[in-house]
This record gives sequence, C-alpha cells and structure tokens, in this order.
Amino acid sequence: MKYTTRVLWKKGAAEGFTDNKYSRVHQWSFDGGVAVKASSSPQVVPVPMSDASAIDPEEAFIAALSSCHMLFFLSIAASKSYVIEAYEDEAEGIMDKNENGQMAMTSVTLRPRVIFSDL
Repeated sequence: MKYTTRVLWKKGAAEGFTDNKYSRVHQWSFDGGVAVKASSSPQVVPVPMSDASAIDPEEAFIAALSSCHMLFFLSIAASKSYVIEAYEDEAEGIMDKNENGQMAMTSVTLRPRVIFSDL
C-alpha cells in the first residue's frame, strides 16, 4: 500500500532566511484532498515564526498514534460483537532528551475513555 502527502513551504517575500527568523508555517496536503495548516511548535520555535493555531509535527505524531490505537480497538471490539457508542482519548506526548542527549518524543501516554452500548 502506498500513502502520499505533500508538504509545501515558501519563504515570505520580505523575510530573511539565514538569520533563522523565517516563518515555519507550511501546508500539509493529503491524498484524499484535505489540506491542513502546519507549523513548528511555538514551544520549540517562538511566535511569530511559529503559528500556535496550526498543527505541529509533535501534535500530529501523538494524534496518529492515538488514532491508530482507536481504530485497532474498535475493530477488535466489533469482531467480538461489542458495540462501542463513543471513544475519546486525551493523549499526551513528552519531548525530552533521549539517551544520546538529542531532543526526541520520549513517551506518549494514551488515555482512552470508551462508552460501550448497553445491548
């Protein structure tokens, strides 16, 4: 199976670049046609070079793990004839230095809350 995305960034006309003060805002486009505004995390690169209203890679990573877990859980529940009414997860990721002293996502905690049908 092949999955594709497109990441597009363009330097602003009045922006410098080598001074490292350029906008990190860019766009993610997915094969189904959805386009999403993305940016570096304002916790990593300060505003105005980041946009707090955009999705950042760290959030997307956590959301992808949470979504994958949910979809797997729902498929297992359905195969066992359990009916799920709702699933919610308040996932959290921690970015810290790894064992090599490099910044990395060192842990992700999923907190799924599931409502089963009374059937």
